[in-house]
Amino acid sequence: MTIFKHTLLALAVSALACGAVVAGPAADLPKDLPPYAADKPLPVPDIAKKTLANGLEVWVVPRDGIPRVDYVLAVRNAGYVADASDAPGFASLMAGLLTEGTASRDSREIAEFAQGQGGSVGASVSSDGALVYGNALAANAGPMLSLLADVARTPAFPDSEVKLAQANALQALKAAEAQPGFRANRALLSAVYGDHPYARTQPTEASIMAVTPAALRSEHQRRFHPDRSLLVVAGRIDADDAFRLAEQAFGDWDASGAADVPATPPARRDATAQRLLLQRDGSVQSTLRLASPAVPATDPDAIPLQLAGTVLGGSFSSRVMQNLREEKGYTYGARAGLATAAEGGYVSGSADVRNEVTGASLTEFFKEYARIGSEPVPVTELDDTKRYVAGGYLIGNQMQASVAATLASNWLVGLPPGYLGEYVPKVRAVSADQVQAMAAKYFAPERQSIIVVGDGGAIAEQLAEWGEFRTVD
Repeated sequence: MTIFKHTLLALAVSALACGAVVAGPAADLPKDLPPYAADKPLPVPDIAKKTLANGLEVWVVPRDGIPRVDYVLAVRNAGYVADASDAPGFASLMAGLLTEGTASRDSREIAEFAQGQGGSVGASVSSDGALVYGNALAANAGPMLSLLADVARTPAFPDSEVKLAQANALQALKAAEAQPGFRANRALLSAVYGDHPYARTQPTEASIMAVTPAALRSEHQRRFHPDRSLLVVAGRIDADDAFRLAEQAFGDWDASGAADVPATPPARRDATAQRLLLQRDGSVQSTLRLASPAVPATDPDAIPLQLAGTVLGGSFSSRVMQNLREEKGYTYGARAGLATAAEGGYVSGSADVRNEVTGASLTEFFKEYARIGSEPVPVTELDDTKRYVAGGYLIGNQMQASVAATLASNWLVGLPPGYLGEYVPKVRAVSADQVQAMAAKYFAPERQSIIVVGDGGAIAEQLAEWGEFRTVD
């Protein structure tokens, strides 16, 4: 057997181990391979919990293993939902600047101190909140938590760093605007969410230029409160020691009297299907997006709907990928799936296709949407999909940093700590009838908005079958 064939076999076995359905050479694997082993459960960690006097929740997940401690501070309503309607993307700039200077350290001192503890510190945002995270050798758990508290509580937003961040953001925006997918996703969020805050995740030139150090400091004070924050501590550390360090670093954090961010309203679950053509002169391909409102992360429909989306377009072996790429040759890749947040969610489909098959690609997308909603998913296909979803989740949560991040991210969207261990059994319990019902309910073709970025002069006739498209320059 050649080295190339050995490589193909190794890749096929690896894919099968993760639960993927593999076409081609994998069909010729030996018939005497052992059956799949049962999923190993992800144990619900023994979480020690305490709430400080200022309202900050602290969860400690002691773990044996490498001598390291991971921290994640989650702050609800500090993400994109808190951005003003005329300042989309503000939260992302603010998060990026948290580590660029505090009341006691400049950006270089922050970076050097983190490295000196054998770790790192950073921040990110989602629609529902902000995450500030750090890690260090277990022996340096205290100093690293002090640094994380400094970054989260007293960012200085120096003028020079703000100007640099603005310049970088403007360049990144210019590059993003040149990509049809960026424009398509912006239109998708608007079609799904309307004027809900979840639609405002992408910055504009005006919103970037309007950022000032004073505005950043004011918004930080408004958004970062201990009584709507959670600190997750994971690693080789005793719970009592972790609580003591948390009290030292955050016990005197007082945000009383600061203006507050209102609770996020529920996003709509139904919307009139739109037809949008975003003109892109001279484009030789069409960027397609299909979307409709769905459910929040805590809804009982979320897991069976996720499986429906995975069957449709969540892996290389999914239906739209096999149809549009492998069978038809219309695209390099086609996807579909579910995105959720605390107060809403949406299903979507996507592909970049050649101009001449734009209409045909929409036909195939909706054929697959209709089929999964009208026919039960075969047992083997559903089992493979469950194995793929469960296996990816289990692999993704092996490291303690991932466990801490998952617990914090779940908390932001309203999922309890026990969900960490409940997820795989819930996936395994979904029936073919549930998948079909979810697909029929949320992936119904008539519910989907269609967004196309392309050259209208080349594709308008093909789009006519799908209704009247409003052209946006």
